[in-house]
Amino acid sequence: MRLLTDHDREEVLALCDRDPVSNVFVSSRIRAVGLEPARLGGQVWGYADGGQLTSVCYSGANLVPVEASSAAVAAYAARARMQGRRCSSIVGPAATVAELWSLLEPHWGSPREIRPVQPVLTMSGPPLAEPDPLVRQMRPHELDVLLPACIAMFTEEVGVSPIGSDGGAAYRGRVAELIRAGRSYARIDDGIVIFKAEIGAVTPLACQVQGVWVPPAARGRGHAIRGMAAVVVAALRIAPIVSLYVNDFNTPARAAYQRVGFIESGTFMSVLF
Repeated sequence: MRLLTDHDREEVLALCDRDPVSNVFVSSRIRAVGLEPARLGGQVWGYADGGQLTSVCYSGANLVPVEASSAAVAAYAARARMQGRRCSSIVGPAATVAELWSLLEPHWGSPREIRPVQPVLTMSGPPLAEPDPLVRQMRPHELDVLLPACIAMFTEEVGVSPIGSDGGAAYRGRVAELIRAGRSYARIDDGIVIFKAEIGAVTPLACQVQGVWVPPAARGRGHAIRGMAAVVVAALRIAPIVSLYVNDFNTPARAAYQRVGFIESGTFMSVLF
């Protein structure tokens, strides 16, 4: 195993493209900024078998294995144990993450939460539901309107607030970045966010929707279905496959995504710290 650099970029991207949906996050990050740790905000570890790169693992705010065999998982676990826990989550294909966590748990201790079954959903055609015509791209000057909804979504979904010791500056910057990139969508009624979602990761082969949220007072009225239909239409202009992953216990969300036209294509697992 070795630390990868920009010299490995094309080989790593080819590896990610073997499963463009499961690996969309890592592929998107590398396509955007490369593999140099200072730009990436983390490291990418590579595992070679017979001199050929067969797997990688993104080690940053998240620990994300890619195309990992049992031997690669063991190598990543040894490296992660050696450096100590620096990530806020481990996420990826369920079987791989479960194997990785079994090797790390004795050393890293109890996580805040484990979500063992998170269906990965995809679609590559027009939505089955009518898109909400009021869902649109957000504009930079609307950051302060959108940000409270983003914070509420994150807190509800992850279980902790994204406002850290920096007073929320890093999270605010990420929300602003997605708005500037034209990948933040919302419906705003009289200054109130009724629906929002972002296209968080993008490659030429797939994109991943994240941060889907409807305020509690507006739920049960179809906003998520029509809003997601609008986001899918926009996302399919960016990439040929639209994906997301959802907690298995979130029955209303799963029903809404099914009505939009998403089908299950895999299972993720997340270990949250």
